[in-house]
Amino acid sequence: MSAAMSSGQKPIAIYIDADACPVKNETYRVAERYALKVYVVANSYMNVPRAPLIERVIVDDGFDAADDWIAGRASPGAIVITADIPLASRCVKAGAAVISPAGKAFTENSVGMALATRNLMQDLRAGGEIIGGPKPFSARDRSAFLSALDLAAVRLKKEGFGG
Repeated sequence: MSAAMSSGQKPIAIYIDADACPVKNETYRVAERYALKVYVVANSYMNVPRAPLIERVIVDDGFDAADDWIAGRASPGAIVITADIPLASRCVKAGAAVISPAGKAFTENSVGMALATRNLMQDLRAGGEIIGGPKPFSARDRSAFLSALDLAAVRLKKEGFGG
């Protein structure tokens, strides 16, 4: 048993909503630096590195099955990586740190506005007012993500969660 676990600390776990996540490799590197457990959650087989702290979780094809699996485990001390705003909202409400692949940290103060914006954009797209999708993922997004994930890990360790 590690020193962190024997002192009663809850370990930090990272949950990746993996199906369309462009920052899995970056997550693995940060997790390795801090010795954090990573759950790569998808509804189909996905290659993951063979490492003791990385676990592939394949859920069934049911609607929102991966989201439900992640949300069911989100809690204080967890870091959730997702671009899915409804999932982000569920996880923030459960006390998890939530980060988008572009490095945006979702908080209690920001997730409501993000959800409202998402719903508005969905309605505008459905009505033909907006065509096209989000801007392409950039090197700046990747850098912002790495910084946000590192900050979340450091903050949770300072709050008493273990690696």
